[in-house]
Amino acid sequence: MKSNKNRKQALDPKNENRGSTPIPFPEEVEHLKNMLVFIGDELQESINRVERHDKEYNEFKRYMAEYRHEIDPKELFQNELFLKNIEIPGVIATKERERLRKLLDSPYFSRIDFRIDGDSETAVYYIGRFTFGKKDQIHIFDWRAPIASMFYDVEVGRAGYDAPIGRIDGELTRKRQFKIRNGEMEYVLESSTNIQDDVLQRELSSTSDEKMKSIIATLQREQNQIIRNEQAGTMVIQGVAGSGKTSIALHRIAYLLYRFKDTLSAENIVVLSPNKVFGDYISSVLPELGEEPILEMSFVDVAKDQLDGVISFELDKDSLETNDLSWAERVRFKSTLDFIIMLDDYMDDVEDAIFAPSDYMYGGFTATSAWIWKRYKAYKRYSIKRRLEEIANDIHNKFVAENIYNEKLPGERTILKGLTSMLTVKNTLALYKGFFRHINKPDYFVMPEKKTLEWADVYPFMYLHSSFVGMKENKNIKHLVIDEMQDYTPIQYEVMNLLFKCNKTILGDFGQAINPNNLHSLDFMRDIYVEGKIVELNKSYRSSYEIINFAKRVLSVSKLEPVERHGEEPSLIKCQTKQEEMEQIKVHIDAFLQSHNVTMGIITKTNTDAKILYDVLCQKYNVHLLTPDSDKFTSGITITSIQMSKGLEFDEVIITSVNQATYYNEYDRGLLYIACTRAMHRLTLIYDGELTKLIK
Repeated sequence: MKSNKNRKQALDPKNENRGSTPIPFPEEVEHLKNMLVFIGDELQESINRVERHDKEYNEFKRYMAEYRHEIDPKELFQNELFLKNIEIPGVIATKERERLRKLLDSPYFSRIDFRIDGDSETAVYYIGRFTFGKKDQIHIFDWRAPIASMFYDVEVGRAGYDAPIGRIDGELTRKRQFKIRNGEMEYVLESSTNIQDDVLQRELSSTSDEKMKSIIATLQREQNQIIRNEQAGTMVIQGVAGSGKTSIALHRIAYLLYRFKDTLSAENIVVLSPNKVFGDYISSVLPELGEEPILEMSFVDVAKDQLDGVISFELDKDSLETNDLSWAERVRFKSTLDFIIMLDDYMDDVEDAIFAPSDYMYGGFTATSAWIWKRYKAYKRYSIKRRLEEIANDIHNKFVAENIYNEKLPGERTILKGLTSMLTVKNTLALYKGFFRHINKPDYFVMPEKKTLEWADVYPFMYLHSSFVGMKENKNIKHLVIDEMQDYTPIQYEVMNLLFKCNKTILGDFGQAINPNNLHSLDFMRDIYVEGKIVELNKSYRSSYEIINFAKRVLSVSKLEPVERHGEEPSLIKCQTKQEEMEQIKVHIDAFLQSHNVTMGIITKTNTDAKILYDVLCQKYNVHLLTPDSDKFTSGITITSIQMSKGLEFDEVIITSVNQATYYNEYDRGLLYIACTRAMHRLTLIYDGELTKLIK
């Protein structure tokens, strides 16, 4: 690891940061002072606007409350409209106030000087989290603005960017990067090469936080190009552990919200995350970038919404703590691409048998079975039940056209009831049961309770329900984000494609699969999203060089490329007994509490192991337990399983019981790899007995 002296030199390439002058570019210090004055003035005006809005709003509410018995309904309605007209500008003013407060803390992080071809003068552009302007002049450009792309993508020299009016070419003459915190300039870098490398080293060397933060100051070129990609309808991001894929996906959403602000808002976006802890962990990124939080859901939430009033289901079992071999066999069978093909073939085979029309007669009016059948085939694009609704409407219109004597006719609901009686299958459950008889595997469908599905049957059931009854498609959602893509089955993706016919950003790492009954590679995503754009991120930024190299001794990921940030070698500590192992854990906790690190993760193989360890350590230490029922991630000492640690990162990680009895097969190899790659700066593996043979 670099010494403090060497690190300072790396952040001061001209060796000018010496003596009493902390910043080698005094003009930048002066510019910052002036900018803070501008922002401070705007902030005070914004505060005054908010106070005026609050005062006007509260006074009018007080008036309405005092005279509510004397106001007639018409005036009351007008007053409520007036109140809303006051409220909306107040909300806008409050958001502007908070944005300016953030700018006052750190107004910008970079500067580029660019001379457009044909111009005699070079223009200076400062880039920050938000746009800031005064008197029709932009002082700070949003990092998502077209011109800001040059900071990320090109070096000093010939450069250009794509603007709304077309391509702008010219000469990039300067790039500077700043770290401004609490309104103070901490450093300035200037270089003709990629100055972000030095900044990246510094940021990666810092401690972790309880929330994921924005990375706009350290975005790499490949990351920026993913974020600014507007053409991909579906983008699949395969990223190794620590590659920043989740952060990149969230920054991509922030970019799209900025780029298409007239047609896309936060309420049009949903992120499907693996658990509530992870949802809480990533929840601050978009607000930090000035955007509204987006709706966070899980696959369970989607199923509950769609199957409410239809059928119940149980949650998934923990594959690490379930020894039911027949259950595991059923889950594996339903997690394949072939399973979808079987379902499609089944529906093709039974489509004609599901409906057996007969003549529909009412008085002197008749719709023959042949006529009904023809209409049934004509509406093939709809679900079975929807087809019957359309046919009922057609029959009603037919009878109306033939009703020359103005006779009484049946309503559409009456006709639909008659058509429904012609179905040979009455509901989706009967249809789904029939599927397993059709493929001669009746034992593969098990209901734990009456009208209750196993989790592995939920999405296949929804798939058939879509064909038979139809599902509630949310047309308000215009972009769907799916994280931890490796944990979901092909049938789950097929259902999501039916429910959300919109653009998607899908991300994960097939090297970090935790379900032994659902093991796939990136190829299956290529099969499902044939026209999607697939990108791979192979550089890991989270962990030190030494930790990544150790993780590769557990799982040989050939494409995994560590960043050259050096630190301590991981420690392997052998203990004679479980008691000695517990004492070693306490020794490391004590050392952590005396260090500058912020987060420590103590990672066990299973949730049960985590609970047992927590019950012991909580008697002496302030520790947090993360379980599938948890909903928040906090700093400090966290005890959790490998399953719950995915997506999280810690300054220090202790992995317990790294012996041959606990980690012994190829599936365990993947689990141990996940645990190792949670560590940023320090990794310790403790074991009693024989060290696992999975560590080469």
